[in-house]
Amino acid sequence: MPIDKHYPRDLVGYGRHPVQAQWPGKARVAVQFVLNYEEGGENCVLHGDPASEQFLSEIVGAAAYPARHLSMESIYEYGSRVGVWRILREFEKRGLPLTVFGVSMALERHPEVARAFVEAGHEIACHGWRWIHYQDVPAEVEAAHMRVGMEIIERVTGVRPLGWYTGRDSPNTARLVAEYGGFTYQSDYYGDDLPFWSDVEVTGGEIRPQLVVPYTLDTNDMRFATPQGFNTADHFFTYLRDAFDVLYEEGDEAPKMLSIGMHCRLLGRPGRIRALQRFLDHIEQHDRVWVTRRIDIANHWIATHPYPGSVQIGARA
Repeated sequence: MPIDKHYPRDLVGYGRHPVQAQWPGKARVAVQFVLNYEEGGENCVLHGDPASEQFLSEIVGAAAYPARHLSMESIYEYGSRVGVWRILREFEKRGLPLTVFGVSMALERHPEVARAFVEAGHEIACHGWRWIHYQDVPAEVEAAHMRVGMEIIERVTGVRPLGWYTGRDSPNTARLVAEYGGFTYQSDYYGDDLPFWSDVEVTGGEIRPQLVVPYTLDTNDMRFATPQGFNTADHFFTYLRDAFDVLYEEGDEAPKMLSIGMHCRLLGRPGRIRALQRFLDHIEQHDRVWVTRRIDIANHWIATHPYPGSVQIGARA
């Protein structure tokens, strides 16, 4: 059977010789911390969902209840009541920026934390209206949720998000993001160490360029809540340190970016926060590091590696 010339996946990327990132200050690695704020937007019958949340909690493999699941609700509430402030204090003490992937229903339920993000100068990227699976959601419903999500964040924070990340996305998400328009970047991709341009075909056949700033599911505290994941702060710190050290070494010739995913209800627990503290101590011992927000990485990429006019798979720019 011949290979499909129109195969939509890009298995090549930048290939053997990655593009030179040219990070500010000749940094070897751009380190970017993402704080996922989802508590209050997850699956819950109070939100009109058919069942309770199952994903990313202390109860690995939780069942979905067709009613309120009070244990699950309180696990999520730890993130918005306690964990978010513990994590924010750590970044405030060190004067470091981060990007918030904000679920708008969650932010609307906690205006104080939304204000805190803005006052600290952190970027708020839109993480959708709801923290639910969109794989089988009709495209028109997903598009409506996208509009509501953006409207709420603009109203609650006074700032229009320039980045997008669904997380539990669908085959329609990239197209819907491009059709909505106005996003500097989107992050529903995990397959590279560098940003890249993507051509997105929207309804009607028009091709629109979209910058992708990849995210991560490995250097991510979500693995505290998945099988064969992290069990202790030592596990998480060791993994983060090793990832950073490898990229820092490679960065002498080919600088890359390192994303770290955080969740208020997971890393915000006292038994896990030490991993973040130790990792921040570690990277602060290196001078050629750019700790920044995703929007800053995107703007840098646009300035140094502008859209080439079209993107040929296997020849990204």
